[in-house]
Amino acid sequence: MKRPSVLLVDDEASIRFAVRDYLEVQGWAVEEAVDCRSARSALRTAHPDAIVLDYRLPDGDTLTLLSEIKAIHPTLPVVVLTGHASVDLAVTAVKLGADHFLTKPVELATLLVILQRLLASRKVLKRDAAVRSRSAVRAVDPFVGTSEALQRLRADAESVAGSDRTVLICGETGSGKGVLARWLHRTSPRCDEPFVELNCAGFARDLVESELFGHERGAFTGAVTKKAGLLEIADGGSVFLDEIGDMDLPMQAKLLKVVEDKQFRRVGELHDRYSDIRLIAATHRDLVALAREEKFRSDLYFRISTITLNVPPLRCRVEDIPMLAETFLRSLGSEIGAPERRLQRDAIAALESYSWPGNVRELRNVIERALLLSHGETIAAADLRFDFDGRGLGAVSNTADKLADVERLHVLRVVGEERGNVERAAVRLGIPRSTLYQKMKSYKGV
Repeated sequence: MKRPSVLLVDDEASIRFAVRDYLEVQGWAVEEAVDCRSARSALRTAHPDAIVLDYRLPDGDTLTLLSEIKAIHPTLPVVVLTGHASVDLAVTAVKLGADHFLTKPVELATLLVILQRLLASRKVLKRDAAVRSRSAVRAVDPFVGTSEALQRLRADAESVAGSDRTVLICGETGSGKGVLARWLHRTSPRCDEPFVELNCAGFARDLVESELFGHERGAFTGAVTKKAGLLEIADGGSVFLDEIGDMDLPMQAKLLKVVEDKQFRRVGELHDRYSDIRLIAATHRDLVALAREEKFRSDLYFRISTITLNVPPLRCRVEDIPMLAETFLRSLGSEIGAPERRLQRDAIAALESYSWPGNVRELRNVIERALLLSHGETIAAADLRFDFDGRGLGAVSNTADKLADVERLHVLRVVGEERGNVERAAVRLGIPRSTLYQKMKSYKGV
């Protein structure tokens, strides 16, 4: 991570030299300004972690500058320096947002300790604001299994985990995109900073904007107080936008500014804010097709798709199902206090034969349901209750209207075992390759 930085605003060159020299030796980056005007200019281009501000500057009221800083960067620590200390002045500065007040000549070691404590407090506040209950639970491994498709995903994810670039995760609903996003954050240099997430399909447009950017008091009906958005809360960390393909076009235009410049505005605000975030986006939709239909901005797509990770559907990695099921059996059993169970062979066969339209999320539901509703030391095929019409081969009835389901599930299982190689699967099934292609095409609509 970058070293801590401070903006030092003082018109006395000797003060600036002493403070800069000392802090740089201690590992800080120091930006300098000599008056209110140059301080405002520096804040537009630099994004310091703290400000040390002289009370008397040659071109204006420092308290006005302090108010401006706190209006735009409310969590940015500010230490005010003065050679003419008084109780009234200190009280006024603190009321306007100063986090600490020091008299000149400054004891440099004291200033360093104060800055370190203010930065530590700021981190704690951001983490609390992020309400990190989801990421606080036991970490989930997104790479449970041995399939070739999963190992390719692992290799790709590990190669980009340390990068700060935006990542786009593509995959069907329930395939584990959110789990992978949290893994990317945990293994990144930002792992000690907040991880916040927003499902773009779960909110109306105005609510998405308010949640993401925050809003000012009175910005719209019901905005009775100021609210910090997720971008502000996640400063230094990661923002996960799930189902970004469902975000409407006006919001996409605003998000593009965030991706390009890391700048945004609260709803109802006139000033730009800066947030140092890593963006992770996910979608189950075909963004290229949406861009062609002008339902997704092509410029935003090209910005977020430089690094793309494709999560394979569960039906294309059938060999991973037993290991995943056993993992859920242990973790969920411990979570709900169920006695230790094991899967019978017919249960494993049923799980492998099912088409899993809900992917890994559905598998977890099936295992949890079996743990809650079954009795005894083992779980049999009869104990499994699937979410959709397609049952496991061991659980399909013998009636004629289920024959098509049996065929479909068998074909999908063989294709999965052959890791998507249609030619080998056709040989095993004893049908022409063209016939198998037609069947696979017809199953997409199922």
